[in-house]
Amino acid sequence: MPTLYFTVLFVIAVVAMVGTKLWLASRQIRFVAAHRENVPPQFAGTIALSAHQRAADYTVERTRLTMAEIVVSAAVLIGLTLLGGVQALDLAIGDWVGRGYTGEILLVGAVIAITSAIDLPFDYYRQFGIEQRFGFNRMSKRIFFVDRIKGVLLGAAFGLPLLFVVLWLMNKAGTYWWWWTWVVWVVFQMLVLILYPSFIAPMFNKFEPLKDEALVHRIDALMKRCGFAAKGLFVMDGSRRSAHGNAYFTGFGSSKRIVFFDTLLSRLSGSEIEAVLAHELGHFKRRHVIKRMIVTFLISLAMLALLGYLAQRVWFFEGLGVRPSLTGSNDGLALVLFFLAVPVFLFFVTPLGSLTSRKHEFEADAFAATQTDARDLVNALVKLYEDNASTLTPDPLYTAFYYSHPPASQRIDRLLRHA
Repeated sequence: MPTLYFTVLFVIAVVAMVGTKLWLASRQIRFVAAHRENVPPQFAGTIALSAHQRAADYTVERTRLTMAEIVVSAAVLIGLTLLGGVQALDLAIGDWVGRGYTGEILLVGAVIAITSAIDLPFDYYRQFGIEQRFGFNRMSKRIFFVDRIKGVLLGAAFGLPLLFVVLWLMNKAGTYWWWWTWVVWVVFQMLVLILYPSFIAPMFNKFEPLKDEALVHRIDALMKRCGFAAKGLFVMDGSRRSAHGNAYFTGFGSSKRIVFFDTLLSRLSGSEIEAVLAHELGHFKRRHVIKRMIVTFLISLAMLALLGYLAQRVWFFEGLGVRPSLTGSNDGLALVLFFLAVPVFLFFVTPLGSLTSRKHEFEADAFAATQTDARDLVNALVKLYEDNASTLTPDPLYTAFYYSHPPASQRIDRLLRHA
């Protein structure tokens, strides 16, 4: 492909992506605002108008911030690629340390540092502006920055060795280096899944065994009915950072744990907590986690094979504003450009992933209704929608494109059919 053609294709894709994101966000804002004054009929007896309006305002504020992020991120992307940012970084690092593994690792790290620095002000405003204003933030500024420092250190501890292995394979493993890289990637992902519950998560939150004996008995009975074994039931100090509530499974194989936010336990009754957990167990029984892992691994294999092809094409580099070296390695450049450009093109398949996820949520709800009273799950969801200020009236097109969970009205309507 001629260089100019690829540049034009990339520009068209960026413009289409940014335009679509902004259009969808503006639709969401208009739709939510237009329905702000009336609680949907399904919720008229359970959610007050003031709570509905608060959720609408919260959604609008978050979406407006997202629109600003979209514009800034696109500008940074163009600056790093077509305007020569990556090229300048590569030349400066090459003059400093050369074009060996050290230089390539520094190049990747520099690009990650730049994009992370751009994201930081948005994250800060989201936490101490929007979340604070709507009563969700319980995080101090110290915790905010300490969490990010921990994230950087953790990312370096895991990411730098992995990056070195990938670069080594690209240089030494021949034409099919991408296959061996994929094997390493799969092993790495499985290792993280195993280590996360006992090593990574406790770096950010405190976990204590669930002490409510009646609730433990209720959950144990549910797990036995569902044929699920977990290493333990834990309560996480989510209230230390946020008023939002949740519950989740974590780990893999024998390391699986069930984790409840303390904010969730303080809000829901025992039967409602059981219903929420039954929904999560539905994902296990319907093999959603395994299916998603398989799809993710297959997509990653295809992406690495594509990278293996593009890394050998001069037009790929020059089309993104970089002149590859004629004498040294371009592996670090290939990685950086690939992971900057590919999300632009993959954006347009987002609705497929969202559709699949919503389908899985409906299936998990249906399973929960066979193991518990569907009305308990409905009651729990209504409380969670209200407590988390989740809008009850999202734009249908925005929902179809982005939402991983069905809208509240659709989800509850289906559950009530099982009641």
